[in-house]
Amino acid sequence: MTSRTDEALSYEQARDELIEVVRRLEAGGTSLEESLALWERGEELAKVCRHWLEGARARLDAALAEEDGAEEDGE
Repeated sequence: MTSRTDEALSYEQARDELIEVVRRLEAGGTSLEESLALWERGEELAKVCRHWLEGARARLDAALAEEDGAEEDGE
């Protein structure tokens, strides 16, 4: 579950932190415990990013539907 702090992150903040988490995991050299903590943080950040992207998609879909409705009324 995402925390209230995570919910306050902008898409860009979550994405940038996720990039850093992935970089650290790929670099290796961390203990198993630290790797698991990084993985879990990455999963939470991915959820935040997904939430933002789903919201953006819904807004775009609503705008396109509204535009289509306006065009049909104008015919």
